[in-house]
Amino acid sequence: MERTVQFLLGVSVCIAFFACSRAHPSNVDAAQIRAKLDAIPLDQKVDLTNKEWLVLLSPQQFYVMRRAGTELPSLSGNALDHRNGIYVCSACGNPLYSAETKFNSGTGWPSFWQPIRKEAIHESSTFSAIFGVEISCARCGSHLGHVFNDGPPPTGLRYCMNAVALTYREASAGSAAALPRADQNRP
Repeated sequence: MERTVQFLLGVSVCIAFFACSRAHPSNVDAAQIRAKLDAIPLDQKVDLTNKEWLVLLSPQQFYVMRRAGTELPSLSGNALDHRNGIYVCSACGNPLYSAETKFNSGTGWPSFWQPIRKEAIHESSTFSAIFGVEISCARCGSHLGHVFNDGPPPTGLRYCMNAVALTYREASAGSAAALPRADQNRP
């Protein structure tokens, strides 16, 4: 009986140690992965593993961006910033949408009528009447949201994005453009 208890206790400790070592990656790992990501120029594709993304993204970002989930709508999704800036991919820093194209769709998710460049995003080839066309970041493949044909002029499109998938960057004073340079820090 005592040997069985010792054996089960030993197995339990090993399982707990293994689970904890996987659930809490060290800061060194995060710094190394971040350095790897930051070394990739903005005009090149990012190819990190889901294990690496899990270290860099919050649990909600990972669920939305790497598992194609959807966050709950919120009032902040309809908030309009009348500042000069851009929204970049929260995972890789790819410039996606200008603040000038954001509009209040009333849905609870940030909505835009066009991306900064068509090449910044990837549109899925499948269409769903309920979910529209899936939109992902063309640089890192992260799920961003969906596009629908019920937006305002001039495009008539509504790029309905998950807020956790976007990071706002305000344009610096006196800058002609809000687009980040490849050497700027990413989120």
